[in-house]
Amino acid sequence: MPIGLADWRLPVSGPNAVRLAARLGADGIQLDLGGPGRAPWLDEAERLCTLHKALEESGVVPLAVSANILNDIGLTAKYGTDLAVQVRLIINRVLDVAAELGVRLVLLPSFRCSAITNSSTFFRTVEVLRWACSEAHSRDLRLATENVLAPEQLVQLIDLVGASNLRVVLDTGNPLTVGLDPVAILQMAAPVLADQVHIKSSNDRALLSVGDPSVLSTLAELSRANTIINALVVENDYRDGVLTRISADLNWLRAHLIRQPV
Repeated sequence: MPIGLADWRLPVSGPNAVRLAARLGADGIQLDLGGPGRAPWLDEAERLCTLHKALEESGVVPLAVSANILNDIGLTAKYGTDLAVQVRLIINRVLDVAAELGVRLVLLPSFRCSAITNSSTFFRTVEVLRWACSEAHSRDLRLATENVLAPEQLVQLIDLVGASNLRVVLDTGNPLTVGLDPVAILQMAAPVLADQVHIKSSNDRALLSVGDPSVLSTLAELSRANTIINALVVENDYRDGVLTRISADLNWLRAHLIRQPV
């Protein structure tokens, strides 16, 4: 089972994150599109060229590309507004860069300004995802939503979007922030889970080795479930630059998988 890192949770991003992942022994990496207040845009010509070189030289596999800047803008921006136009432009950019990198999975997060908090934001998210899935399909890509909806609402969202290439990102930590059990989400959404799972502690600066119940129970359920998972991505917060924490978490997860394969 390949184990990866998420570059937006590292002290460096883009090509430098790829090199760091290689140094620490990660197999793959999920990359962020970047943007104001985050990192340089990933699709800038020079940065993209440097990224290709870093990936080739390191052997680290690009797993997915995420448009985390949507959390700053608002995926649910009202149709016809400048923000809604900006959202569409960003989604097209992240789809294009994923296709350029040969990555099949694109992540669209629904947190902060993109959070699904009421019926209005729920149905607007459905509209945007329906359009985005069509755009992704034309590039032979899969689109994954990451949110903290209750399992029943999540299934309703998937059904209303009605796209065969829509997936759900399972995360061992995010659901706990709103009192949800990630195992319940896994069980309800198993047929549409993305093949990459985010592994992080409920306290995302705590070592995985402390034995967080949500991490352990989700990994145990993954080993029982008839679900194809092609990568586990450690998403604890390492932006403080303490690299020993990253190494410790990668080593713990590898050792756990030897005892209990997914």
